[in-house]
Amino acid sequence: MDKLQQTAEAALERLMQEYGTRVLRLVTLIVKDRDLAEDITQDVFLKVYRNLSRFRGESSIHTWIYRIAVNECKGYLRSWTFRNLLPQAWIQKAGTMSTEGTVLERAARDELVRLVLQLPPLYRQAVALHYYADLSIAEVADVLGVSEGTVRTRLHRARQQLKKQMDTREGWEWNETNG
Repeated sequence: MDKLQQTAEAALERLMQEYGTRVLRLVTLIVKDRDLAEDITQDVFLKVYRNLSRFRGESSIHTWIYRIAVNECKGYLRSWTFRNLLPQAWIQKAGTMSTEGTVLERAARDELVRLVLQLPPLYRQAVALHYYADLSIAEVADVLGVSEGTVRTRLHRARQQLKKQMDTREGWEWNETNG
């Protein structure tokens, strides 16, 4: 029994090393609070550990982990705490920028992330999974438990809202590479 537990713990450690940062990023995008995202990410990997023996392999392991993460976020977003307490502000890490171009690029990326965080939760989830977690439309549909058409619609509507927001800001130009 001890050997099996070691194997499960080793598997969990490997999964945390491989997917921990990506899950934390995804959860942070959904709940908009870094500290809370760290707590939820711990809960995600606790559930992964508890249910690893039940993983049937019907989807890829990363899809399964992302589904757990999204479900944990949904549970939190439905909770009394979220609805009745103000979430903390998004905490950004300060860094040194070497060139003006890097600074401008970072500012544009930060602005885009800020706009994504303002999207309704259903759109934000689809955007986070597709663009930030690099899941295919089919994988996003599997994680969210919806059809591929629903994912495409949510992504399209999210892009429309982002485009509308960007069009009102000076310096943004919408093209195929950022759409």
